[in-house]
Amino acid sequence: MPTSTKKESSLGHSYDGIQEYDNPLPSWWKWLFVMTVVMSPFYLMYFHSGMPGRSVADQYQVAVNENTRKQYAKIGDLEGDEATMVKFLAEPEWVGVGQAIYKANCVSCHGAEGGGNVGPNLCDENYKHIKQLTDIVKVINEGVAGGAMPAWAKRLPHKNDAILVSVYVASLRGSKPATAKAPDGSPIAAWPQGNP
Repeated sequence: MPTSTKKESSLGHSYDGIQEYDNPLPSWWKWLFVMTVVMSPFYLMYFHSGMPGRSVADQYQVAVNENTRKQYAKIGDLEGDEATMVKFLAEPEWVGVGQAIYKANCVSCHGAEGGGNVGPNLCDENYKHIKQLTDIVKVINEGVAGGAMPAWAKRLPHKNDAILVSVYVASLRGSKPATAKAPDGSPIAAWPQGNP
């Protein structure tokens, strides 16, 4: 067995009969540390400079949008007409997609359960700007009240997003959230029903 010709120098410490020697770190380890320190400013500038698409959150959103596009391939581009909305109100999978869009964009104003926060309660029978089911899509896309409810047509990545979140909002009608605002607006007729 080959022996090292390098003389090891003791630090003069002994613990339980074990001598402590001054053994330097391998040079590759030191250079790895130096490279890490040199690269860190570039890493910080690239990932934390605020440029869109570079943060982990942005990359996650891109992945979510791509997954949503794959889901939408099953149903194609939807129209915000009454027949489409009634059809999707009866499909829990797509109401769930609308719920995910709602939770990502609408909770701050309308509350987690739709009972209202800054915006109105979406769960009661009274509405200010809605007279029929398709008006929900119109309000979401175009906004109302001088921007109090902003227009989301250009903010949502896909046209189907506005339709499916409208379906989810329509599904909230009649639910009873624990913390709901008082009714606002006037009562309207019940949503149309699909074919049994």
